[in-house]
Amino acid sequence: MVLGKWRRRKQRGQRYAYSAWDGTQSGFDLSAHEIMAELNDDLLYHGDINAALRRMMQSGFDVDGERVQGLREMLEQLREARQDRLDQYDLGGVYDEVSEELKDVVDTERKSLDELAQQARESGDNRRQDITEEVVSDRNLQLDLMPPDLAGQVKSLQNYEFTSTEAREKFEELMDKLREQLMQQYVDQLSDGVENMSSEDMAAMKDMMAELNQMLEQREQGQEPDFEGFMDRHGQFFPENPQSLDELLEIMAQRMAAAQAMLNSMTPEQRQQLQQLQDQLMEDMDLQWQAQQLGQNLQNAFPNMNWGQQYQFEGQDPMGMGEAQGVFEDLADLDALEGMLKGTSNPGALAEVDIERARELLGDDAANSLERMSEVAQMLEDAGLIENREGRYELTPRAIRKIGQQALADLFRKLDQDRAGRHELERTGLGHEREYSTKPYEFGDPFNLHIERTVRNAIRRTGGGTPVRLLPEDFEVERTEHLVRSSTVLMLDLSLSMPMRENFLPAKKVAMALHALMTMQFPRDYLGIVGFSEVARPIEPHELPEVSWDFVYGTNMHHAFMLSRQMLAKQTGNKQIIMITDGEPTAHVDDRGNPHFSYPPTRETVDKTLAQVAAATREGIRINTFMLDADSALTYFIERLTELNGGRAFFTTPETLGDYVLVDFVEHRRKLLSARR
Repeated sequence: MVLGKWRRRKQRGQRYAYSAWDGTQSGFDLSAHEIMAELNDDLLYHGDINAALRRMMQSGFDVDGERVQGLREMLEQLREARQDRLDQYDLGGVYDEVSEELKDVVDTERKSLDELAQQARESGDNRRQDITEEVVSDRNLQLDLMPPDLAGQVKSLQNYEFTSTEAREKFEELMDKLREQLMQQYVDQLSDGVENMSSEDMAAMKDMMAELNQMLEQREQGQEPDFEGFMDRHGQFFPENPQSLDELLEIMAQRMAAAQAMLNSMTPEQRQQLQQLQDQLMEDMDLQWQAQQLGQNLQNAFPNMNWGQQYQFEGQDPMGMGEAQGVFEDLADLDALEGMLKGTSNPGALAEVDIERARELLGDDAANSLERMSEVAQMLEDAGLIENREGRYELTPRAIRKIGQQALADLFRKLDQDRAGRHELERTGLGHEREYSTKPYEFGDPFNLHIERTVRNAIRRTGGGTPVRLLPEDFEVERTEHLVRSSTVLMLDLSLSMPMRENFLPAKKVAMALHALMTMQFPRDYLGIVGFSEVARPIEPHELPEVSWDFVYGTNMHHAFMLSRQMLAKQTGNKQIIMITDGEPTAHVDDRGNPHFSYPPTRETVDKTLAQVAAATREGIRINTFMLDADSALTYFIERLTELNGGRAFFTTPETLGDYVLVDFVEHRRKLLSARR
């Protein structure tokens, strides 16, 4: 039963245990940044924040040694909780208890009859003995001829003239208890707000059902029922405080569907016995009629609610009639929660779950996990990391920076602190040496103000005189070596072989890390990104987190080099291309821009690719290649490329790719800086 909302039920007999804080209890704090770190690899691999959230919701995650259960774990717990109840109880116990008590009534009566006959025999009065034996024989015959079904036995005993006062009192007590249980069963189907109903409560319930049936008929005729007036008169029956007629009807439909599931789970004989018992004991026929009418109206209003649900009980513990209603309510809630969890597409939808009811059904771990998971999306929104646009989440610029910083931190964490090439701009030394020349100040420059030239600029602007008033446009700062500009294009292989060989995630991490490194520490440097598979395309930095591989074959280095050269032609400074790939060139574009794929690669593809390498070499562009899982064909091609260009080639693995790329990039910049000294 998949519901739009998992309704709150009245919680009976709920108990909580509290203890004073002694410093040993552990809390469970969850931050948006921890969530983003958990999503990082999935985002980099698949490039879809919505899919990443769904997968995290399904599988769960760990934070500081605490486990947030995923929906798969919870669904398994739900199935186990349902099966535990089915394995524990015997539905036939609803009647076993009544049958045993009726048997006790009959045994008490037979014992009294035996005692009556014995007393007559011992009296010595033959006439008394004859009359008594005739009465005893007749009464025993009536008891012997009672029908085997409970309803028939109840009807027979209602018409039976008891000899035993004790047996009669037991029977009357049993009838009162059965009437109360059957009445409470009606009440439980219709309302969760009243227990131990008085005759006044019963009359109010009949009025409530009659008015509710009338409102359903009004709606069927296109009229607008007076819901607020109805709640003013009958709100005591609905502690859930429904806010609309639809919500009220759904609450009642859930209760009646649970009661119907109990009937569905009975054998035909058991259902017949229950109906006959109701007919025998329920004196208020108007109440039965109103309840039956309401049940039919609710089935018509909610045809998709699982009115045909039934359960197969295989346990040994007999359920009493009152206990059975509670068990079926639990089963209905387990089914409703399961349906909701299966239909949940984003964590925010879990906010509709009644956490305390989930705690009753599944325990603290699952309930706490549901609560934490429901907060995930809102926490990311509040932290400015995602935005909800037309029902879909999108990453914000802040999130993109965060992903890059996380990728950078992951890669640098693997490097030794003293390893050559470690690049920490906050340290003084190389990269901040004065160059003894100046330049106009631009936002982002270190504020090493050259006082003499700054004042001279102001005097020149104003024509002289005192006082000298400075404006930002007058500022002139001393050049330092880290102002040397480098322009880089990262060529990222997006062909299908990259994920197939598990190379895509580390390669994309490097792209994100390089972007973060240059944004934070080399803001004047240029980084362009080109993705290539069957064809190549530029990738904007804000698009990078959502970039995924292409479901096509082809490694079109020819087109990628062409686009990279075009991007670098617009830049200044030292220029380089960093290419990450796991395959030789297998595609090129013709003069019209049409792609051509062939494996093994054709001579035309190789020649066109090397022609682009030669053009890049003439333009002073250095090409450094990082080969993942290189085979002999790729190795041979890259050797020709590096021989032609003078760049370098690295044979690496997915595990060490980030180390090599970042160290080389930083070392390359250090060499540029050193050359200026």
